[in-house]
Amino acid sequence: MEINIIDIAKNAKNAFLKTMDLKSEIKNQALENIAKKLTLREEKIFEANEKDLNNAEKLLSEGKINKAVFDRLKFDKTKMKSLIQGLYDLIKLDDPVNKILFERELDEDLILKKISTPIGVIGVIFEARPDCLIQIASLIIKSGNCAILKGGFEAMNTNKAFFEVLNEALNEIDGFPKNVINLVFSREDIQKILDLDEYISLIIPRGSNKLVKFIKENTKIPVLGHASGICHIFIDESADLDHTKEIVIDAKTQYPSACNAVETILIHKNYPHIDELKKALIETGIKIIEKPSSYSVEYGDKILSLKIVNSLDGAIEHINKYGSGHTDSILSNNNKNIEKFMNLVDSSSVFSNCSTRFSDGFRYGFGAEVGISTNKTHARGPVGLCGLTIYKYKLYGKNQTVKPYATGEKKFSHKDISV
Repeated sequence: MEINIIDIAKNAKNAFLKTMDLKSEIKNQALENIAKKLTLREEKIFEANEKDLNNAEKLLSEGKINKAVFDRLKFDKTKMKSLIQGLYDLIKLDDPVNKILFERELDEDLILKKISTPIGVIGVIFEARPDCLIQIASLIIKSGNCAILKGGFEAMNTNKAFFEVLNEALNEIDGFPKNVINLVFSREDIQKILDLDEYISLIIPRGSNKLVKFIKENTKIPVLGHASGICHIFIDESADLDHTKEIVIDAKTQYPSACNAVETILIHKNYPHIDELKKALIETGIKIIEKPSSYSVEYGDKILSLKIVNSLDGAIEHINKYGSGHTDSILSNNNKNIEKFMNLVDSSSVFSNCSTRFSDGFRYGFGAEVGISTNKTHARGPVGLCGLTIYKYKLYGKNQTVKPYATGEKKFSHKDISV
């Protein structure tokens, strides 16, 4: 039976009218049941993932997907354990909805409140990593939103298995609305989703630069995300060799295809250990390119661009010119230089003396992430629970009208109330 995207969107929007006031207890029960069902159905999920991996090997050999996509596809017991733990960690977090962000007395018995509220129906289009489906769905549930999800074709079997488990878990929770999490499959569905600005409030793309650009150019719906992960590490002249080696190697090799893996290292010309550092990196299997054709390449592999810069200012200028606004780090023992770097680098996450791989919603304690945003809108960096809420103003009065204030008979007090 053909899936009608418009019906899915309508049903999701109707479901949102129920989820935005859903009790925390029901949302947490849903998350706990998902975790339990994942444990019960893990072998079925692994079997589905094995099918996807077998299909992907052929696609890789034919050049239809790259190695970075293939590496993200595997889902094993370690990832399952992490996924389930993430659900329990999410349960422990405060409900982000209906929080008072500020409270102000406009006049006696006229109280204004700024309240956090869910965004609505969110379209999430993601590639490769199948565990994204559960991570995203769990954040959507906890934040009181609804979602239409579109996973990558290369992970179709795993996504279907996850979705079946998800539906089984949610259907068992009394009071949990139907049609909160929806899944579509074909590439044609992407364009249909992008046309549904009447029902969908936000699009979050997780995937290649090509995918994100296509989405931004083909929808009226606001888009939250990042096009690429061109992450940098600047090695200041005061950085020590041992820690520098450890951090750069971690940032490049721990998960080379991740969007927060380092792609370019910038080294101060007076750094005394340049040759030793290069030797150590090469010994770990990292390929160093000292004169790349472009500094705007996301390698997604054990490849690093390397550039010698004359100063801290030169490093900052390079990052702000060639970076993608994702994550950049400085390695230094000079506090003045650290603060200058962190203040002037215009990225959503800026680090000192640590790996760029820390840029992640789970590691930030956000209860995983629905994506990373380089936008300068309501959410920036790893987008967790709070990034999936917006706010509304609630004004509590006692039969007041504007006329007395317009004529000067009454005056506003505008007194802030501590929250």
